[in-house]
Amino acid sequence: MTTTKQPTQRTQPRSQAEILFRFVGWEFWRNFRMLDATFFVIILPAAMYLMFGVGMDQGDMPAGYGNVSAYVMTSMAVYGAVIATTAMAGSAAVERNMGWGRQLNLTGLTEANYVLGKMLMALLMAISPILIVYIVGAFTGATFESFGHWVASAALCLVVAIPFSLYGLAFALLFRSETAVSAASGFLVIFAFFGNLFIPLGGVLLDIAKFTPLYGPAMLARWPQSEGMLIPMDGGEPGFESMWVLLVNIGAWTAIFGIICLIATRRRTSR
Repeated sequence: MTTTKQPTQRTQPRSQAEILFRFVGWEFWRNFRMLDATFFVIILPAAMYLMFGVGMDQGDMPAGYGNVSAYVMTSMAVYGAVIATTAMAGSAAVERNMGWGRQLNLTGLTEANYVLGKMLMALLMAISPILIVYIVGAFTGATFESFGHWVASAALCLVVAIPFSLYGLAFALLFRSETAVSAASGFLVIFAFFGNLFIPLGGVLLDIAKFTPLYGPAMLARWPQSEGMLIPMDGGEPGFESMWVLLVNIGAWTAIFGIICLIATRRRTSR
């Protein structure tokens, strides 16, 4: 009696695109479930908007092509997006130092797709607070004159947060620990205060703010609404800022973060 062997079915190898998207989805869900990441990136900006943008009496007052609530809403969306790009870039660098990238290579994920996946992850995490804060704002009285103002300001919130991936990367390369990434996010609170995000600054504090990393990004994100208008802290006449000051601020700090990353990388390779 002869027995015939059944042909074994071979599983099709996954394509690089499938591996990449599975990795991005897994990473996004993993970070989204982490309470500290979700709180600081998504919940805190929305809560601060409700505190400063809705809880204050002047929220319904007009401000440029919208109201004060919309002005605060944009500021808090920038803050959340910057926290996200900083944390994602910093954690990616720490993971590479720990050899996590080599472990993922065993799954078929290439080095290039690992980097691309982390970039997509940072983008998704940066979009999340913008989306949440804008949805909360739309239901709590934040108004723009047109739908185009909503889209333009939200898009700029994302664009101005991208350079801060270099900021998070610089901290991770210099100190190479998860504590360094937390410290980088902690410093952003100080930068946000001096960047005119939390409360309107005036006098000497406003002069100092123009040299801090978040001043240019926050003002540029609010440009569709304010066109450079600065809401005064005493309720007086508003001031205005030139576009070139904002672009110089963003360009200078992007260059500084990039140079620090370059120096830190060379220091590591020379050892």
